Amino acid sequence: MNQSLSQPLAAASGTGDWMQDRLTEARGILADVPKHPETLIILACRVVAGQTDCASECSDVIALLSQLDRRPLQAVVAATFPDEGAA
Repeated sequence: MNQSLSQPLAAASGTGDWMQDRLTEARGILADVPKHPETLIILACRVVAGQTDCASECSDVIALLSQLDRRPLQAVVAATFPDEGAA
């Protein structure tokens, strides 16, 4: 029972780029919104909005996020981009 693990508990990244893997995973969640809980969709929106290089994708997920998160849009954007404007 106390044997050492030959494999680490965390799965190895397929591409070697952890953040890109999370972005891909978040996009997969957003591609099938009806199957996922609202809290996971909100998290996926925040990941995509914070990591994508595509302005239209960012605006799409912020629009979805504003529908799911019942706070004012300014508060939603501030929560999504906490370091915006920081020097």
